[in-house]
Amino acid sequence: PGQGQIWYGDMNFTYNINGDHCDLDYIAMDVCVDLTPKVVHKHGQPMLKEYGNTWVYVYLPGLTLDNVKSYVKTGTGWDVSTEGIVYDPNRNLVAIDAKMSNQTGQPKPSFWVAKDKDTSASRGDMSFSRIGSVQEVNAKPQHQFVHRGVGIFSVSMEVEGTPSFKPTPGAGDEAKAKLSFTLVSVRTWGITDCVAPIVHTPSKWD
Repeated sequence: PGQGQIWYGDMNFTYNINGDHCDLDYIAMDVCVDLTPKVVHKHGQPMLKEYGNTWVYVYLPGLTLDNVKSYVKTGTGWDVSTEGIVYDPNRNLVAIDAKMSNQTGQPKPSFWVAKDKDTSASRGDMSFSRIGSVQEVNAKPQHQFVHRGVGIFSVSMEVEGTPSFKPTPGAGDEAKAKLSFTLVSVRTWGITDCVAPIVHTPSKWD
């Protein structure tokens, strides 16, 4: 957002689970999590600071993001800004930077892998084992690939306005909400070579 103060709000999502409506603080999406190595400067400093420690790129279909934006619009009345989102029109994918907790005493996002790689098994029948935090897995060369699976995220919303006063949708013609995604857990069923990872600061497609 531009100049001025920012109002922050955590979002929850209503799910229909076996006929019961449940409000959860998280959203699950089919995603690809990028743990590939990134370009470094000539002096050995990474171009993407703290990548793999406090944030990662997550790729998802443009339609999935459109659905999330629609959920937010229906539930809050706010249109969602596309600021900070990278579009790949060649593959109809978008890249979002997902935050990750890396504070001492706070849980780091978990990384789970499928035990049974039998492709004939449905996703619902798969079992998973935790092999560490995303940060721990990212540090191991044998795991530095793009992983396909389901990501669990908490989502917060940022709107220009007074921090202590919830803004009203439509109060400004140009006002839009910015979404912030925090990766809580990821369950993967393998790596994929069908997604070209971002290796340095990306260009923004119009």
